[in-house]
Amino acid sequence: MLSQPDIAKLLLRLSLGVLILFHGVHKLIYGIDGVSALVLASGLPGFIAYGVFVAELIAPIFIILGLYGRIAAAVLALNMFMAIYLAYGFHFALTKYGGLAWETPLLYLILSISVVLLGSGKYAVNSK
Repeated sequence: MLSQPDIAKLLLRLSLGVLILFHGVHKLIYGIDGVSALVLASGLPGFIAYGVFVAELIAPIFIILGLYGRIAAAVLALNMFMAIYLAYGFHFALTKYGGLAWETPLLYLILSISVVLLGSGKYAVNSK
């Protein structure tokens, strides 16, 4: 009776999608200059920075709806991996409160991988 995997998958999808969507909307309103600077500083082509719109605006909507949720979550996972790499370089650094400096993008990465592995569940647009 307490085991409700489809409700847990829905809660996971909604949490991940809504929370990351705020980041995407912020980038849409205020621009991606910070992302572009990180991409260029790492020696990558500047156009790669525009992928953040796909990963943080389009993918979260798909994740929320459960429409190709695994693919959308994989796109977001790649984005979070690159965010950690570009912004922190995977260096083990702690904040003044003792937390890992890049724990927020790491949590988004782990949640995205969880959606990839679990799928969207039955409360999704393209559930089977």
